[in-house]
Amino acid sequence: MPKTVADVMSRDPIVVREETPLKEAIQILAERHISGLPVVDDLGKLVGIISETDLMWQETGVTPPAYIMFLDSVIYLKNPATYDRDLHKALGQTVGEVMSKNPIAISPDKTLREAATIMHDRSVHRLPVLETTGQVIGILTRGDIIRAMAASQD
Repeated sequence: MPKTVADVMSRDPIVVREETPLKEAIQILAERHISGLPVVDDLGKLVGIISETDLMWQETGVTPPAYIMFLDSVIYLKNPATYDRDLHKALGQTVGEVMSKNPIAISPDKTLREAATIMHDRSVHRLPVLETTGQVIGILTRGDIIRAMAASQD
């Protein structure tokens, strides 16, 4: 019988709220040696995820989008909305300002094969695991899947 997400996920993951100061989230990631945290509302429902990738903007800064001037008009060569989003992440002070919204999640009854496919196809490193009410009950990382693969070879 194939293993399910529930068989290998980390249960009761550490979560943060949108109003959590960014410094606190960074400290949690560093001290626990983890690369991302689910962001939940007051009812424990998933509203976002904050990862090392989101936090990199704090150090790297943001380059304004390239543009050209044509007949007194500015024509952006890249979407200026992307610049606005990236600037917001670079200057954010709370988790809610920096987190990725609408994260991809999975239910605990899905197979590891399904989870691995989602992670690969969507280029994500972790999947919050949600019960039917939308509350976060676990987190599945690429490392969890690799460890399950290694254990099945024994």
